[in-house]
Amino acid sequence: MLYMLDTADLEAIRHCNEFYPLAGVTTNPSIISKQKTDFWPLVEEIRAIIGPDKMLHVQTTQKQADGIVAEAKLLKERLGGNFYIKIPICEEGLKATMMLKEAGIPVTMTAIFTPAQALIAAKAGADFVAPYVNRLDNILSDGVSVVDDIVQLFNAHGIKTRVLAASFKNAEQVHKCALCGCHSVTITGDIMKTLISHPMVDTALANFDKDWKRAYGDKKILDF
Repeated sequence: MLYMLDTADLEAIRHCNEFYPLAGVTTNPSIISKQKTDFWPLVEEIRAIIGPDKMLHVQTTQKQADGIVAEAKLLKERLGGNFYIKIPICEEGLKATMMLKEAGIPVTMTAIFTPAQALIAAKAGADFVAPYVNRLDNILSDGVSVVDDIVQLFNAHGIKTRVLAASFKNAEQVHKCALCGCHSVTITGDIMKTLISHPMVDTALANFDKDWKRAYGDKKILDF
């Protein structure tokens, strides 16, 4: 399981990059626009924070295949490193994906809502497909079940494309995606923190401190 951070908040990226086993950062036009700042300095700073080896997924703003390819090449040139262009599923997006496959630029096909979309995206050459879990739940569908179907479909056909589940509301959705064999998730910093949080951990740590201080006061192991 790969854990990615779904944000363009620089402070959140710095924090999670330091404290969590982060595989990369994903963005989209909505996420970028929330920062209310110039585009290039923002995405270049994200790359500087995570370094060249971790994945950076940036979504195209173009609608036609030629424009998508041109934007992908420019982003790859400017940002370098382990870069993926995110392309929403559509005919022009599939065409661009096949073109970019030949150019050697990895693709994450996003806005996936059905296993059929995921399979076609994979056959076009997408390296990741990104199904939207909570958005499916919000329309009385089952987002985790769709992720499970995509994983099983890829396994049945020997497809190497990885599933990057996105759009989460809570840690339970992330956990269920992991159980079904999902290859990766992209989540907010708050959900990342929730994944390691538990009230019993707080209780255990408090008891450890109390018992140690009873025996040794404020001394630490390094003090002996």
